[in-house]
Amino acid sequence: MKNKINLKQNLGDLGVSVAAIVLSLVLAAVIMVLAGYNPIAAYSAMLDGAFGSANSIANTLAKSTPLILVGLACAFANKGGIFNIGGEGQLYMGAFFAAVAGLALQGSPRLVVIAGSLLIGALAGGLVGAFNGFLKAKLQINEVIVAIMLNYICKFLTSHFVNGPLKEEGSQTAKTVALGDEYLLTQLIPKTQLTTAFLIAVALVVVMYFFFEKTRMGYNIRAVGENPRAAQAAGIAMSGTVVLTMGISGALAGLAGATEVFGKMGGRFIDLFSPGYGFTGIAVAVLGRNNPFAVLLSALLFGVIESGSMKMSYEAGVSTSMISVMQGLVILFVATPALVKMFKVKKGGK
Repeated sequence: MKNKINLKQNLGDLGVSVAAIVLSLVLAAVIMVLAGYNPIAAYSAMLDGAFGSANSIANTLAKSTPLILVGLACAFANKGGIFNIGGEGQLYMGAFFAAVAGLALQGSPRLVVIAGSLLIGALAGGLVGAFNGFLKAKLQINEVIVAIMLNYICKFLTSHFVNGPLKEEGSQTAKTVALGDEYLLTQLIPKTQLTTAFLIAVALVVVMYFFFEKTRMGYNIRAVGENPRAAQAAGIAMSGTVVLTMGISGALAGLAGATEVFGKMGGRFIDLFSPGYGFTGIAVAVLGRNNPFAVLLSALLFGVIESGSMKMSYEAGVSTSMISVMQGLVILFVATPALVKMFKVKKGGK
């Protein structure tokens, strides 16, 4: 019976997400027509840019990879009833410490350098997330406010070091010294940015699914997120669960930054490298309804839109700003049913 209810709920969530995507594309097409563009040509160019060749597909998957990990980070926190808006700062800390660790470990066996650096990057992001969770659990400080401030602190702290003591000598760009090519993640398709980071992200999708469905800790986190009072009455350690939830969420975001260093950034930390992965990851989690497999598909959708945007721009003449409009419309249509439900619950509770 429970499985049937879960299946019905998952199908309902999937239907809402699909409807949101379709409506956003239709409305974006209307906006294009009003602006004097051909939406059919624009969408055709976007799909060709995302899937037109093996290199295009590799580029799409590469752009999706950090979004999968940050989307999982946001979804993980959401499962525990916590809104992690600090993914951007956690991502930067993960990337920075992964790069520093890589330089420190350079000379060790390749596997040690890569695994050790990715682990340290994840731990760095996890510590930032756990600190936020601690302030929420022990001092009842709103996690959103803290996360916003931590985003600035982490971002500009890493910027200080990469523009100062850790900047590559003689470089015009603020970046660290690069690791040797032998320490980078393996390219899945030669001469593309698609690396084994994508496989790591997909593996974590599966791990996260089984974590929440098959483990006691996963159940505890879901219980706290769905009904804190009932969870506390059942003897679940509330404070520890909140800190753990934010710690794991931050670790996933930190790992996203670490894999970027050992993938696209060629073994170095580059100042202000993120185009907003931490915030887009929130949208990915919302569209995926916090289901790990749906988050994977959601991230791939955003990757398709992102990788096809350039071709849509120079072939159909549509501004790349339309991509942000499309992404915003998707989130608007996904969020609206949730808002209606929330207002109904509040009204019924009065």
